[in-house]
Amino acid sequence: MHTWCLVSICFLLGVVVRWGVSLNSYSGAGKAPMFGDYEAQRHWQEMTYNLPVHEWYLNSTDNDLNYWGLDYPPLTAYHSLICAHIAKIINPEWVQLHKSRGYESATHKLFMRTTVLVADVLIYIPAVILCCLWLNNGTIKRKICTLLCFLMYPGLLLIDYGHFQYNAVSLGFALWAVLALGLGWDGLGSMAFTLALNYKQMELYHALPFFCYLLGKCFKMGITGRGLFMLWRVAATVLVTFALCWLPFLSDPAQTLQVLRRIFPVARGLFEDKVANAWCSLNILIKIKSILSGDVQLYLSLACTVLAVLPSCIRVLRKATFWHFKLALVNSSLGFFLFSYQVHEKSILLASLPVCLFLNDLPLMSIWFLQVSTFSMLPLFLKDGLLVPYVVTWLAFLFFGTYLLSALEQELALGAYQKLLVFLPRMDLAQIVRWKFYMSIFTMACLSIASVALSPPPHLPDLFPVLVSTFSFVHFLGTFLYFNVIQFSELPSKKVQKNK
Repeated sequence: MHTWCLVSICFLLGVVVRWGVSLNSYSGAGKAPMFGDYEAQRHWQEMTYNLPVHEWYLNSTDNDLNYWGLDYPPLTAYHSLICAHIAKIINPEWVQLHKSRGYESATHKLFMRTTVLVADVLIYIPAVILCCLWLNNGTIKRKICTLLCFLMYPGLLLIDYGHFQYNAVSLGFALWAVLALGLGWDGLGSMAFTLALNYKQMELYHALPFFCYLLGKCFKMGITGRGLFMLWRVAATVLVTFALCWLPFLSDPAQTLQVLRRIFPVARGLFEDKVANAWCSLNILIKIKSILSGDVQLYLSLACTVLAVLPSCIRVLRKATFWHFKLALVNSSLGFFLFSYQVHEKSILLASLPVCLFLNDLPLMSIWFLQVSTFSMLPLFLKDGLLVPYVVTWLAFLFFGTYLLSALEQELALGAYQKLLVFLPRMDLAQIVRWKFYMSIFTMACLSIASVALSPPPHLPDLFPVLVSTFSFVHFLGTFLYFNVIQFSELPSKKVQKNK
């Protein structure tokens, strides 16, 4: 009973902080004619409510795809339709065809913010609670501290409740899938991840580790015996779930292809805004988008992404343990973020989710990455008028993470690095890493202040966004290398995970 009282307190604190962030501005507030992501979500409700299903992804006089056309899989559209029916009951003007474009009011903002919170409470937060309680080792106190930090991760809060999106839905389904696999419920885990993938196609960042882990388990069980039965069961679950999600679009192949074209818009180019990945950072020195054709950019990013994620996936395929599966989730999502095509700054949330799963085992490295991931989206937060919630949640997470999880005193799992640096046996790597952490936090604070208080030189208008993205890219690349080294090392002696 005492444990669930503490869990309830964490839950309430999580809800209060979320609602506090939601009181601030949002993407595109009062900025005609396109407004922002807030209007995109409202517009999808308008389209799904007023148009037949087969027209949701088609360009027409009633559905101008150049004005926030649907570009997510069907499950997102169904969610928009549910919200639209509720909106119609409260105020029909919110989803009135054409006339509701750019609609803004305090009441509508309250409704939209509530839909995010309800989805979070129903899908994401329960998965976080159960993952922290059931999949982590340690005392109850340690699990509760991990839970509080997990729920307080500022990146997700600022994007969903500030900028405005529903990332917690797809991430929540993915977390349910991780929980199910951790408990040995492979069929349920496969179904949950398929739902995540059908809500947001960016869940492909996590797809290879799921596939390789389940296939590796089949090999361990014997591909001609129990393993074969498991393989058929998982495959059937995935196919049936996909078929149910896509059912309205499967009758006409042209509709199916149109949905796929909307989901994977390769015509947009290698990157758009200042993203903390390899291509945007490299473009500072070599103008890739000018030198290489669109097709070459696409194939180059595909090749680099495959090469980046393949070692980790092969490792989990050959050694299908839950510990290696979690590491592969981090390495795959970071590999996709760093090297794949058309990456958005918000996609770092897909890497942040599996990193949150290591808050208990590798607290300092996890907190460090999560702080940088939030900082990497600073230009977006400033654009949306979210400076105050950014500062408050960023500092709060830093304090709670380092204090509650004793991050600066915990083992850093640097044994593999020590072996690599045998020629420098006297170096205290742990102390060096901690000092780098202090310097990184200080630099992020300085860049945040400079981005707000200073004006860039006229000939370098994007100076601060470029500095933020490049600084973050270096950290993300370092984290990618760190987790890959951990994955190819022996399990830490006191971190042996469940389902090893």
